[in-house]
Amino acid sequence: MSETASPPFDDLRRLTGPNLYFAEPGAVLETMVGAPVAPALIDAWKRRIARARTALGWPDGPVTVREHASGASLAFAAPADGLYAAADVNEWAWLSALVEAGMDSGEPALQPGHPSLIDDDAALRLLRTVASAERLPHLPALRQAARAHRLPLLLDDEQLSIGLGSGSRRWDNRALPLPGEVPWPELHPIPLALVTGSNGKTTSVRLLTAIAIAHGWHTANSCTDGLYLDGALIEAGDYSGPGGARSLLRNRQAQAAILETARGGLLRRGLAVERADVALVTNISPDHFGEYGIHDLDGLAEVKLTVARAIDAQGMLVLNADNALLRRHATGLDAPLAWFSTDDEHPLLRQARSEGRRSCGVREGHLWLFDGSASHDLGAVADMPLTLGGLATHNLQNCAGAALTALGLGIAPATIAAVLARFGRDHRDNPGRLQRWILGGGVQVFVDYAHNPDGLAQFLSLVRQTRRDGGRLHLLLGQAGDRSDAAIAELAATAAAFHPDHVVLKDMDGYLRGRYSGEVAQLLRAGLVRNGLADAAIVQCLDETEAVRSILAAAGPGDSLALPVHGSAAREQVSALLDQLQARGWNPGDPLAGGDRSP
Repeated sequence: MSETASPPFDDLRRLTGPNLYFAEPGAVLETMVGAPVAPALIDAWKRRIARARTALGWPDGPVTVREHASGASLAFAAPADGLYAAADVNEWAWLSALVEAGMDSGEPALQPGHPSLIDDDAALRLLRTVASAERLPHLPALRQAARAHRLPLLLDDEQLSIGLGSGSRRWDNRALPLPGEVPWPELHPIPLALVTGSNGKTTSVRLLTAIAIAHGWHTANSCTDGLYLDGALIEAGDYSGPGGARSLLRNRQAQAAILETARGGLLRRGLAVERADVALVTNISPDHFGEYGIHDLDGLAEVKLTVARAIDAQGMLVLNADNALLRRHATGLDAPLAWFSTDDEHPLLRQARSEGRRSCGVREGHLWLFDGSASHDLGAVADMPLTLGGLATHNLQNCAGAALTALGLGIAPATIAAVLARFGRDHRDNPGRLQRWILGGGVQVFVDYAHNPDGLAQFLSLVRQTRRDGGRLHLLLGQAGDRSDAAIAELAATAAAFHPDHVVLKDMDGYLRGRYSGEVAQLLRAGLVRNGLADAAIVQCLDETEAVRSILAAAGPGDSLALPVHGSAAREQVSALLDQLQARGWNPGDPLAGGDRSP
């Protein structure tokens, strides 16, 4: 028996909703062979999936093989109440295919409590027992009745719910009702938007939420900071995946929902819902390569555009016409498209208007929204606080995308315009995303999330545009530990290209993700020096808040401080500190607190 050079598979996931591979629940396994998978192995895996479906009484459905640089993603659709069994089936099908081919499966061929890798009949008997224990007998009839009533059904490990928000009811999985016991007249959906992309997701979610609240809806939203209702925090944490979405969509106070839909959740579990009214894709740029078989921009675009599976003929998929990757991938989508751009004369926007489709773009300094028949002036771009006088092009794109999405939810252009005219003026509107404080001595402090090379480049470009002659540039720099060494080096190269005078390296609290404290900072330092920055200009202060205090202590008149702050606790502390300094007229060299002049 030969041995493989690496473990036989890298990851096994349950897909609870529409996903990268198909529009149904299922399971996916990531092979770990470091090379293209032999067709004979794929065929053997497929035969076992087909045999398992027959043995378990599961219907036929999609079987998908997505080959990529590190192996292949092997996915198949399965019943929503059989996903643990489906994961076991996928693992058995792959490992037994390896054994049949004379390869090392990494597991004993016979192991108590596990499907046999050499006796298919015995394996299938065990898998039938697993699937039977997981099955929810009332689920098929409930799903059929929910579809007949045109109502969404959400299922997780513990609960099932029908309807959304204020029109929802939920039951424990082991106490499901019969269809005749469901109060169907009381149930209904609520307006629902999904927001994804590489950058700008949280800003867009917050802006959309403010617009929906102004429209009069009690609005729930999820993002990387937590779960919210009408802007009030329900639960802190990264809830940009389907678990957080389902929690919000079962909140009976919610009359509308805006859901941040991040790459990780899409790949690990898929979408939380089968249908949304609108889905917004802000942009696609390099980030998170090497995870779950995604190694390039085209693969990342496919992941983000999973949201298109939730958009039917009555819905709307909102895309950024300024993003070349989205333009290219849009050609294969069936969903009704609506485009936004910083140029209202962009060919895709002109085409949309000629076809009576919706669009949003900038013309003569104003943002114009086309509703399919008429154009609406949403106001001067320079007067929208998020754009910082029109300089923040990426936030102008966020405004246009959010405006178009709000229109798709049925919100009037006048309401959208009113929120665009005020949102971002108060630091509490969009904490941690492109905030500016002007302190004494002309010191400008910018706080942003800027978590990847594209986001950092946009952020530093804006800071450079507002920088005073002779003023120095101070930069806070860190990166999450789950990025590859190459990705960390790319972030350092991006930073070095803007020639900062002073860089403070930090850890990202809560985002070490397997690296030791200071490891990312060492990689960043090496990347900065390699790209021409003097080692003497770089210092290390791993605590985010203390790093910001050290930069403030080093600031001089006219300096610009670019502070990507990522931890939620650090963001709150930094914001409170900057508010205090601004209120008391702090000048460079003044103490930051009390009478102590030290950082």
